[in-house]
Amino acid sequence: MDKKNKKFLSVVPAVLFFVMILAVGITCSAWAEDFSADMVSRSSAGTMSAKIFVSGEKSRMETPESIIIVRNDKKVSWIIMPSEKMYMEQPINMSQAPKASKNFDGEVERISLGAEVVNGQPAEKFKVTYIEGGRRMTVFQWLKDGKFPIKIEAEDGSWSTEYKNISAKAQSADLFEIPAGYTKMSIPSMGSFGR
Repeated sequence: MDKKNKKFLSVVPAVLFFVMILAVGITCSAWAEDFSADMVSRSSAGTMSAKIFVSGEKSRMETPESIIIVRNDKKVSWIIMPSEKMYMEQPINMSQAPKASKNFDGEVERISLGAEVVNGQPAEKFKVTYIEGGRRMTVFQWLKDGKFPIKIEAEDGSWSTEYKNISAKAQSADLFEIPAGYTKMSIPSMGSFGR
């Protein structure tokens, strides 16, 4: 294996963490419109900041090290390493695909907990319970204007995702494609992202 491939593979564990955060942050809540935002995710693994772009079933997350594109319409995700001009492709779990409303797949209960301010934005806080993989999950969700999730947090506080500097407008289709001239990297199977 050449030096370039070794460097690419050395960042894979951190990138996989980001992909899972992206899956939790986007797929647990559904977006009704195209947008871009600054995303801050916190978990026991640390804090991650990224720029995120969403258009329908397509999402893109940019970090200093990589770009992660999730294409639910093609059932794949791509991890792109601009410094190496390489990318890898991985199948995604379609049960984690973004929806077109504020509701969660398998949602069984939604309780309003009243108005709160999140990052200077007025929002309504909800306690949401849903069934995923046969397990009962509960999260808090803050909605702006009754439809736009600006924060999601596990009931036990173990993780959270916030969206700041939200710009609700159409996103360029080019954002969700692999750049020209990039080489596909083959790696051993790592299972489906978003499980």
